[in-house]
Order: sequence, then structure tokens, then C-alpha cells
Amino acid sequence: MDLVRTKGYAATRVEDICAAAGVSKGSFFHHFASKEDAAEAAAAQWATHVETLFGAAPFRAHPDPLQRLLGYVDFRMSILSTPVIGCGCFAATLVQEVHQTHPRLTAAAAVAIDAHGEDLAALAAEALASRGITTEWSAQSLADHVQAVVQGGLILAKAAGDPEPARRALAHLRRYLEQIFESSVPRSPL
Repeated sequence: MDLVRTKGYAATRVEDICAAAGVSKGSFFHHFASKEDAAEAAAAQWATHVETLFGAAPFRAHPDPLQRLLGYVDFRMSILSTPVIGCGCFAATLVQEVHQTHPRLTAAAAVAIDAHGEDLAALAAEALASRGITTEWSAQSLADHVQAVVQGGLILAKAAGDPEPARRALAHLRRYLEQIFESSVPRSPL
């Protein structure tokens, strides 16, 4: 996963994967028929990693659904203290590169992205319901927007070699969410 996040799928060779894992090419091909098979397995592993990471995140313990949603953004912000490459999403990196050339990998990456989006939509729906807010847009569309801001921020951070553009994007996202719920949350100093 780190190789693809660093070099991209096309530039990552089987030899690179073997060197990073400390295995021979024979061992690699004993477990995977191709680099594409390995990347598909990595996408499934990424989905599990994301589910575990966000499932155990501190914001989950907050009793207020709105504070859980805002806490999600704060948790995303805290992740940006790691090097930029450590902040990047494997599934998003993979799908950006292969969406036109490797449909199987695109589908595998979409599983991870969609599962996280469904979890985020549930957070948004709970926050909206807790405040009695009804809208012409859906909790899923809000989750899509949150994911777009997060991933876009990560792209800007990678381009700059600095997490600051992602931090700024997340700060704006938090303020936007606060505006949606403006009568029920104090303004953030971010």
C-alpha cells in the first residue's frame, strides 16, 4: 500500500513489492497471480484498516451525534500530523490512476471508498436527526461532499509536499458543517 501511495500503481513493480516485503518473486507469485491481484488484496486490506481506524477513533465515544460528526473532521485533522504520504488514502490514490485501465482495481477501491462513505453518511444522518433538521439534500450527499473535501485536500497536500493545504480545507469543511447546524453548535476557532 505504501509503495502505491508513494510511487503510484504503474510505477510500482513486483520487484519493489518483494523488496519491501522481504520476499522472493517466487513467494510473491505463490500468493498472487499478478501485481493486479496483489493490489486488489491491498484494497481489501485498506478497507479493513480504515474501518478499524475510524471505528475506534475517539469521536465515536461522544454522546452527541453532531459532536461525533464534527469530531470526525477533527480526527481527520489530527491524522495530518503524520508525513503527507501517511495521510493519503490508498483506495483514492489507486482509483485516480487506474479508473480507466483496470476496472477490477477500480471496483476494489470503490468498495473501500463506498464503505467509508456509508459510515460517514450514517454519522451525518444521526447528526441531522438529533437536531430535527430536514433538508432537500441527503446525508449521503453530505458524506460525498465531506469525502471530496478530504480527498481534494490530500491531493493539495501532496502537491505542496506539506499538509497545510489539507488542514485549511478541513478547517473550512468544519465551518461549513457548523453553519448547517448553526443554531446548535458554537463556532469553531479553527
